[in-house]
Amino acid sequence: MCMSIIRGLGRTMFASYFIVKGTNSAMKPDSFVEDAEPVVDRLLPVVQRALPSSVGAYIPEDTRTLVRATGTAQAFGGVAMATGLARRLGAGVVAATMIPHVLASIPDKSLPKDERAAARSVLLRNIALLGGAMMASRDTAGRPSLAWRAADTQRRVSSAASSQRKAISSSVDDLSKSTRKKLKKAQDQAQKEIAKAQKKAEKKAKKAQKKIVD
Repeated sequence: MCMSIIRGLGRTMFASYFIVKGTNSAMKPDSFVEDAEPVVDRLLPVVQRALPSSVGAYIPEDTRTLVRATGTAQAFGGVAMATGLARRLGAGVVAATMIPHVLASIPDKSLPKDERAAARSVLLRNIALLGGAMMASRDTAGRPSLAWRAADTQRRVSSAASSQRKAISSSVDDLSKSTRKKLKKAQDQAQKEIAKAQKKAEKKAKKAQKKIVD
């Protein structure tokens, strides 16, 4: 219970940054357009080439629209994480929206030393936020993931099938042993009966010979 509270509180605190930042980008995109334009100019052609033409046609080329869309997605992702509703999906959306921020914060080598140091701090912050979002997207709240449960079910089924095969094999072996014992007993009994019949026949033959002699 305590771990659930701590996990929920930490997730809400982490999501608050994306809610505020995303809301600002969606409501006031103009203040972010200048920083976003170099990244959009580099990434947009690559993304459009990578995606099918039917999908790439729907990606807006206007930087302001892209900033607003990214901010909206980031805010919704933050809300999903904070409320716990589709929290892993929300964290994945937030992680995707952080990629342009990481690329945009890479410091220019032509900047003065002090400005480069400040830019590196921003870059490290964005990388840390991206890493945190990626971790949150894989968080199962202490419960096994679907992949693990599927693999565990497969292992259980395989183990049960193996046990069943061994039980059947053992039963067959036991049945074979029992059958062999019964067969041997029947053979021994038949041999005894044959021996008795032979003795009786010999006795009768001797009696018949005595009568003939007499």
